[in-house]
Amino acid sequence: MQPNAQHKHLAWHETMELHELTASQSNTLMGLKMHVHDVADPKLRGLYEETIRSTESNLKELLQFYPMAPMEARNNKSKPHHEDLTAFYAGHLLGIAKNCVKNYAAAVTEAATPQLKDTFVKHLNHAIKLHTKVFNFMHERGFYPAYDLHQLLENDKKTAKKALEM
Repeated sequence: MQPNAQHKHLAWHETMELHELTASQSNTLMGLKMHVHDVADPKLRGLYEETIRSTESNLKELLQFYPMAPMEARNNKSKPHHEDLTAFYAGHLLGIAKNCVKNYAAAVTEAATPQLKDTFVKHLNHAIKLHTKVFNFMHERGFYPAYDLHQLLENDKKTAKKALEM
């Protein structure tokens, strides 16, 4: 039997991975598009443009899986549209905090020098606190509806489409 042959939808855990990747890639794409014109070096600008094309392609492929997400058709309520970039900036900061948590957690496992390990742990704890603060900021404002899977996925699609249209 092939994976997902008997199921008509994605598993919950892979849906969350899909969400994380789509949200991250959308935010990355928006940032790249906002900055590419400021890159003076032609070779580096070419790398930015290549990354933009690649990220656009990734998002288009990821969005094809959204109809397979569990509960996709439920709770079809639309949230108010946010015209400012607060959600983008908050999502960007959340991604930075999440990457810091991941990087420091990995660094802790590699540290052999006790003082350096203690420093990594301290930085990890600060990154976790920052992540919590940014998450709470986003959740309170409706930018990250963590307990509403349908709205979370709808927000992903909206952000990805916005990034692709920039």
